[in-house]
Amino acid sequence: MEVVIAPAEELAVLAADAIESLLRRDPATVLGLATGSSPLKVYDELARRHEEAGLSFARARGFMLDEYVGLPADHPERYRNVIETEVASRVAWPSDQVQGPDGLADDLPAACAAYERAIADAGGVDLQLLGIGTDGHIAFNEPGSSLASRTRIKTLTRQTRLDNARFFGDDVEQVPQHCLTQGLGTIMEARHLVLLATGRHKAEAVHQLVEGPVSAMWPATVMQMHPHATVLVDDAAASRLQLADYYRQTYDSKPDWQGL
Repeated sequence: MEVVIAPAEELAVLAADAIESLLRRDPATVLGLATGSSPLKVYDELARRHEEAGLSFARARGFMLDEYVGLPADHPERYRNVIETEVASRVAWPSDQVQGPDGLADDLPAACAAYERAIADAGGVDLQLLGIGTDGHIAFNEPGSSLASRTRIKTLTRQTRLDNARFFGDDVEQVPQHCLTQGLGTIMEARHLVLLATGRHKAEAVHQLVEGPVSAMWPATVMQMHPHATVLVDDAAASRLQLADYYRQTYDSKPDWQGL
């Protein structure tokens, strides 16, 4: 696992660099898309590169991490709509090439199985963007999630609903109680995991992710087992890291040709 500590704007550039490198090398790259606040600066940077440098998503595939269950198709906080607004529409990404789990399906287990097959049929995810919750969840894999879990329905914790209430007019009762989410086992099959976290409120989760024991109580810690995982954090999110100076030294000494 590589840990990079830098200002938020620089972290977004690094993540966008990794995505652009993949797209320039293979225009049919498969990208894993996250929602929430963590990837927004990355999407801004990708949109800028599309506008100014012709970065093309015309042949790329995109798979979302998760989706709320039961939100109407036109609800602005439905994650498919959020991804359309924040990134897909801004980079002319064909809508039929961006897919998420179907939170409105009559048969939710069947929809989850179909989503797993769709990812496999696309050849798997080349780069998966991730954020992390204050309780250490990635996607909607709440504490206690199986480290081998696949796409499934999950019940959101009260803390996660409180954290997401800001998107629902600060009314936690408007936040759905259930979601469909890629499992930790599904996420771990992506070839490169890139997690972004900023702010002191993420510091404990980042500490557990990087330096704590692998545990279902902190689901993101499963990333320690991944062969190519990158954790991008600002100084505030890194404030609990015991080896922060070493991570800075390692990154400063890294050969340019390695990239992320």
